[in-house]
Amino acid sequence: MNEVDLIQLADVSLLERGLDPSYSPLASLEAQRARSPKVPADTPDLRQLPWCSIDNGEGEEVSSKDLDQITLALPVDENSTRVYVAIADVDALVPKACAIDRQAQRNTTTIYTAKKTYPMIHPRLSEGLTSLNQGEDRMAVVNEMLLSHTGEVLEFRFYRALVKNWVKLNYESVGAWLAESAPMPEALSLHPAVVDSLRLQNRVAQALKASRREHGSLELESLEARARLEGDQLVGLVSQLRNPATELIENLMVASNGCASRYLRSLDFPTLQRIVRRPKYWPEIVQLAAEKDYQLPAQPDSQALASFLDQQRRRDPLHFPDLSLNVLKLLGRGEYVVEAADQPLVGHFGLAVREYSHSTAPNRRYPDILSQRLLKAALAGKACPYSLAELEQLARHCSQQEGQAQKAERQSHKSAAALLLERRRGEVFDAVVSGQSRLGSWVRLLEMPVEGKLLGTARLGQRLRVQLASVNVEKGFIDFRVCPSQHR
Repeated sequence: MNEVDLIQLADVSLLERGLDPSYSPLASLEAQRARSPKVPADTPDLRQLPWCSIDNGEGEEVSSKDLDQITLALPVDENSTRVYVAIADVDALVPKACAIDRQAQRNTTTIYTAKKTYPMIHPRLSEGLTSLNQGEDRMAVVNEMLLSHTGEVLEFRFYRALVKNWVKLNYESVGAWLAESAPMPEALSLHPAVVDSLRLQNRVAQALKASRREHGSLELESLEARARLEGDQLVGLVSQLRNPATELIENLMVASNGCASRYLRSLDFPTLQRIVRRPKYWPEIVQLAAEKDYQLPAQPDSQALASFLDQQRRRDPLHFPDLSLNVLKLLGRGEYVVEAADQPLVGHFGLAVREYSHSTAPNRRYPDILSQRLLKAALAGKACPYSLAELEQLARHCSQQEGQAQKAERQSHKSAAALLLERRRGEVFDAVVSGQSRLGSWVRLLEMPVEGKLLGTARLGQRLRVQLASVNVEKGFIDFRVCPSQHR
């Protein structure tokens, strides 16, 4: 099968799931006619501050083109830090009900398949006019937070401002530098003010992380693979592992999303909350822990679960990704719900936060555009731009489409893995039994992030040698058989 077929397979997969792989002629026409918005005369100018972005990439390269946020941190005193999160003002060029907005509402998310990214917002905007690209003047919605040295948000405010991304960075090289396992990225050496800001952001992010951990936030590890390309050629699979840079962005965004929710609720605006409910499969999680000689309480308790996961990460790092995946499945999917300002909050079980409105990625997620429109209306002293009924319908739609998009992404990456292994039938690999169900057993290879079905029997967690038996690229099936004489 020709590698270009991965794109064709992805197109078909999207269509089968009610997703749109292309843009309407009207949305494309609007995108071509779009121009940078005018900057109001009284707009604060923050371009002189040492902003930077951190996103996906490899080595010194950054592959992401739709940059939603830039960040910086400045010292206040020995006990507090001022952190700024600037979010791309997508709404300025994508107003409610325009053709691009209607198109974005169809998929509700950017979809990342093995060989092609399907931007939610037309790429002329999401990769250009509404992306916080390096060296470009951009309008943004800024969240300014005062944080204590223990990770408490002491105060915050939102406002629109003019910003400029000084340097575009990636998780891999920044994470290695912050972990002191690699030298400083070359791009940073030209910007000492950004270096100071990043070190301070890292300290603040770790304090935020520690604060949430005390309340039971869960650290789960995923080995889900994404394709590695050289030009248009598929050459391998890589996993995005947690590192100080991914944690930096994660913790700052969780804090900012919490501020967005609190700000809107303080003005009696409804909020579109991202929630993970108390797990209904908690007894199964309790049983999972018991199999590893750990006792969890009978009622859902995120702090107890976090302690169990921490223990298992230290005790058995080889099998921790498989445990993480099992726990994730039992926790249940996240979803979007609308909560009026006077309603009690459901909260996010996994993040151990009560208030969490997605607002920091409006180029990539439709709920974030909705939150941005609510924030801008609140800042301008205007009425909420959506009725409660409209928001509730959109929340259900976003939850549904997000699930379909995730299925399409997983299918595409399984097909990519099958394609990479297609010519390696008969080869033998080290593997670990990663899952079992009534349908059979699955193994995860140790040399690459690939999982496949096991044609034979083995116990969960067993390490063994397996032989590649067959692949089906179109369906993303990979089958292995046990090498009887090479059990470990």
